[in-house]
Amino acid sequence: MMLNMIETGVDSDRPPVLLAHGLFGSGRNLGGLARRLGESRRVISVDMRNHGDSFHDSDHGYPALAADLAEVIAARGGTADVLGHSMGGKAAMVLALTRPETVRRLVVMDIAPFAYDHSQTELIDAMQAVDLSGLHLRSEADARLAEQVADPGVRAFLLQSLDLKAQPARWKLNLAALRDQMPLITGWPEMPKAVFPGPALFLAGADSDYCGPAQLRAIREYFPEAQIRIVEGAAHWLHADRPVEVAEAVARFLD
Repeated sequence: MMLNMIETGVDSDRPPVLLAHGLFGSGRNLGGLARRLGESRRVISVDMRNHGDSFHDSDHGYPALAADLAEVIAARGGTADVLGHSMGGKAAMVLALTRPETVRRLVVMDIAPFAYDHSQTELIDAMQAVDLSGLHLRSEADARLAEQVADPGVRAFLLQSLDLKAQPARWKLNLAALRDQMPLITGWPEMPKAVFPGPALFLAGADSDYCGPAQLRAIREYFPEAQIRIVEGAAHWLHADRPVEVAEAVARFLD
């Protein structure tokens, strides 16, 4: 099945840019990047499987996510520049390593080809604990979620995936599958050793703990041509923390 897509930008003779969001997000999360890149070319923002308006599936491993991206690229000419953040960055990396002919240039934001030891199941617990009955207003949903999640920024991010038009309200996320597959999401798949020979840009937040020395070594191992840039004043959501700086860095690299 094809991922749900949002196509923006202008027609050009260059391949499109494919944007892949992170865990619990949707294609709209990278809207600032889409607007900047869309000034000169076509941009395809996807909802990853089990997110947004895309299909639900029990398999949320990175080979499956990379195959979804490859299907979108095949339907849009066979080659794309690919940008991914966090979970979407891992999917983009697996795509580049297994189907390098589909990726002209690769951009990865604040993630590495590395098995992390953290988990995000506490946020799944929080979403599943919210009583969705009788919900009509986002402010009311925020108040209920606040009983589980103190950070208002995290709540605002999660609530983007709450469908209040449905009766009753529902999470668009396939929370059961994401919980079951969490070790795969935070991990890194076993696959034949490969390197991506093409141009790659890795952006890491200076205030994030996702790209330390071990992760940077892993990036160099799989992506020998990679440029690695540390974005000061940014954490894991570097495109939200430093939107203009990140968008300009990506645009310059892809141009």
